[in-house]
Amino acid sequence: MSVILITGANQGIGYFLAEKLLLDNHHVMIIDKDIEQSLPLQHQFPDRLLIWQADVRYKDAILPAVQQAYKTFHKIDIAIHNACKCSFKSMEESSFEEYKDIFNVNYYGALNLCKAVIPYMKKQHSGKIIFTSSLVGTTGFFNISPYASTKGALESLAKCLNLEYKIRGISFHIIHPPLTKTESASSLQVPDQFKIDAKKVGYGLAKNIFKKHFIICHNVFTKLQIKLSYLMPLKMGNMLTEAIKRYIKSLSESDSCQ
Repeated sequence: MSVILITGANQGIGYFLAEKLLLDNHHVMIIDKDIEQSLPLQHQFPDRLLIWQADVRYKDAILPAVQQAYKTFHKIDIAIHNACKCSFKSMEESSFEEYKDIFNVNYYGALNLCKAVIPYMKKQHSGKIIFTSSLVGTTGFFNISPYASTKGALESLAKCLNLEYKIRGISFHIIHPPLTKTESASSLQVPDQFKIDAKKVGYGLAKNIFKKHFIICHNVFTKLQIKLSYLMPLKMGNMLTEAIKRYIKSLSESDSCQ
């Protein structure tokens, strides 16, 4: 059975990804700033789950978590950076501090995880590191540039590190979940009917993270959508933006008529 570290797994996609991996008899460590919602899993899987409270923005907080995982399970097969922060404001409304904080969680948090696990994976001559990205990281979207920029940066980081560590037997991959019903996406001006259930996404990803593909999705339909976004990023971004703006306008007009 494999040993998988997951940041940002206290709730949402990460939680259900961890839950399904545990149900499939793997060993898991959850690393999150908040851990309350994941604690029930500890009672259900006391011998195969470690929970570590840490803020991914700080390298010194991640290092002891990774050390404990290796000490307990004697290997680290997969490390997944799923922790994220998002804001839904225009560029002019977003301060430099907000941009920096979102980058510190989404991008530098991934880098902190990499620097912590790479020594152990080099020692093993094997390992897989996965970053959770987003469709908007390839296409862009309105009023989400701090978040989308970090996801685009993660895409490039994964490609660069794939080239650097191929000789070491370590591969890098990108998770592309669909728009999902999570707390972080609750403020996004997109109707819930367009969002997928977090359990369905997390369980689907758990089945696919062991594959060798660079892009990892929870189902084939999402993967086709992501491939299309790589081929036509600006066109897809414009189409999605205009569709959502039209929907918001229709809601506003409907409310004004009542």
